[in-house]
Amino acid sequence: MRHKVNARRFGRETSHRKALFNNLAKSLIRYEMIQTTDTKAKELRRVADRMITLGKRGDLHARRQLLARLGDKELVSKLIDDLAQRDDISGRQGGYTRIVKIGNRQGDNAPISRISWVGATLENTEALRYPAHIRDQFVTDEGEEEAEA
Repeated sequence: MRHKVNARRFGRETSHRKALFNNLAKSLIRYEMIQTTDTKAKELRRVADRMITLGKRGDLHARRQLLARLGDKELVSKLIDDLAQRDDISGRQGGYTRIVKIGNRQGDNAPISRISWVGATLENTEALRYPAHIRDQFVTDEGEEEAEA
């Protein structure tokens, strides 16, 4: 019986599951919007909300805890100095992410969702509508167009 068991295991061992969600959290912080399966997005929401709560605290201990979890100083700085200070996030007591169902994956018909920060706008995440091999070209093309104008 699974009474009072509230975490999903995803058929993975603990270390593999922790690595999976650390990597998903890194991607969410870096790109501010990612696409993944519904269940992974729902579980990632718990991890991301706890990280933002640490980032809002912003003291040395919270910074070190985030660094131990993320392993990247740039991402920790972005989380504490940028994401946690946004008006949409800093005024909330929780619920920092938004999950939007976008359909099913073509290969295995798995339900796919897009998870993003509450304050994320399309301007911040415009390139993520494109596949990864086109994304870099899209971002550089727009940057060049803005430089020429």
